[in-house]
Amino acid sequence: MAENTLRKRKSEAQEGEKKRAQNASNGASSNKPPSSSFQLKGFVALLAFVVAAVLYKGEYFVGREGPSEGKGARYLPADLEKRDVIVDAFKHAWLAYERDAMGDDEYHPISKKGSNLTTAGGIGYTVVDSLDTMQIMGLTSEYARARKWVANELSFDRDAKFNTFETTIRVLGGLLSAYHLSGGDALYLERATDLADRMIPVFDSPSGLPTSDVNLGLRKAIEDPNNVVSTAEASTIQLELRYLSYLTDNEEYWDKAENVMRVIKAARLPSGLATIYLGGESGQFLMSQIRLGSRGDSYYEYLLKQYLQTNQTEPMYEDTMTAIHKQLLEKSLTKNLTYTSERVPKRGKRGNIDWYTEHKQDHLVCFLGGSLMLGATTASADIQPVAVPPIEAQLAAAGRRDWKTGEELIETCVDTYKGTATGLSPEIVHFRSAADGWSNASGQKDWYIRDARPAGQEPPYDARYILRPETIESLFIAYRLTGDQKYRDYGWDIFQAIEKYCRVESGGYASILNVDDVNSKLEDRMETFMMSETLKYLFLLFSDSTVLPLDKYVFNTEAHPLPIFTPHSQRAFSTS
Repeated sequence: MAENTLRKRKSEAQEGEKKRAQNASNGASSNKPPSSSFQLKGFVALLAFVVAAVLYKGEYFVGREGPSEGKGARYLPADLEKRDVIVDAFKHAWLAYERDAMGDDEYHPISKKGSNLTTAGGIGYTVVDSLDTMQIMGLTSEYARARKWVANELSFDRDAKFNTFETTIRVLGGLLSAYHLSGGDALYLERATDLADRMIPVFDSPSGLPTSDVNLGLRKAIEDPNNVVSTAEASTIQLELRYLSYLTDNEEYWDKAENVMRVIKAARLPSGLATIYLGGESGQFLMSQIRLGSRGDSYYEYLLKQYLQTNQTEPMYEDTMTAIHKQLLEKSLTKNLTYTSERVPKRGKRGNIDWYTEHKQDHLVCFLGGSLMLGATTASADIQPVAVPPIEAQLAAAGRRDWKTGEELIETCVDTYKGTATGLSPEIVHFRSAADGWSNASGQKDWYIRDARPAGQEPPYDARYILRPETIESLFIAYRLTGDQKYRDYGWDIFQAIEKYCRVESGGYASILNVDDVNSKLEDRMETFMMSETLKYLFLLFSDSTVLPLDKYVFNTEAHPLPIFTPHSQRAFSTS
């Protein structure tokens, strides 16, 4: 399907280029076509690369500074045909949702119905989560209709429980990104401020950590019955609230979010890692798993992204990456693949706590490869900017370490796609290890789906692919930092598999329940991150390097791009 569409779009590519909004990088409305000066700059950069290659007589390599380039500069042109096929895929998803469920929080493409998160009504999860994707892709008519819905229908006056973390990353983040990319449309800032004000009470806990849920209509925090807080959820609200504070000059947003990091820093474990739960009252880490997957992932992700957002020092980032290398990284038995393990606490006979290793990796962990490579070229670089890809001497020792590990982790994540019948990665894989009695002479692949059953039988939860974006996010970052075509090739293979096995012909995409069964059943649900993250990162992977450049934007964990800025005040950065 994807290849047929690609051939069809070849003749339309140049026309499509004129319609694509590629000026999002300077904060103007991305609905405008690129200027002639922008196109000229792109042509000059590309010409400089070609001239340099000739002058070096074949010795010019990616990342070496050519005679006409700035320090580390390299223009990466778009793959117009593939990029525009991704746009078609987004329209296939969005138009079905708009037809059947406009305004509902979630979409069910097989039954052609929508649903809301609460009986009190929805808060526009899918609409707001998709706004900036339409802006970036230049889908002017679709975007205009979505904006109209936000203006006339969106309401946060819902007497019901909403998850603090999900509402922040999807709705607040989506509104703020749309505000920036629209060039300052006041509608989005008004809605974002209204939402944030309704959520601020979640921080009025004894520890200062946010409660897991909030009643938006009553503006009331809802505590977890066990008084625990997910580490990832508490530490993945900072980008959004800090940017809102910057826009509104309201330091309360900044202080509430930054205080969470102070609490977490004060509670740090000797290992330098974090368990997946904190005490809502004590603010201390609770005895629970240590992992980079669910309830832990975006804590590690935001350590870097908070640093990038304001060009300030994040004191925990490098120490934490060192701890990951020392305690969680493993090598597989046959291919020597790099993967992350989990540490699980177990109380011994004498009451002491022992930790054992579980050789398990969630798909969620696949953000880490790209994140490490980005951190290597920013937080762990000796000079700025670095070349594309970086020259070894430009990186500090930690940067060289993280770059290598990042590349290896991406290859591992890609292997979990290549190793299934559908070419789609499972939700969770387990790696064979010597500690579990396996050897490299077993003749089996390095990883497996636990409790897997033959095709046609009821599969375990781990076998599903729910349209997740993490590997594609890493591919996008890796391509921007290296210019290596293999990352685009990997992304295209994944997209083709999604088209083949997850596409619903009447519109939309659905989760596949068993990635090892080419005739697998589908789950009647399209996660909002399909349009917010998966297709956005695919689009960016095949766009040119001036579209949302990594030195000007940081992406929140829901792929909403927020601009890097210089804060008005330094006081909020104190973590003492």
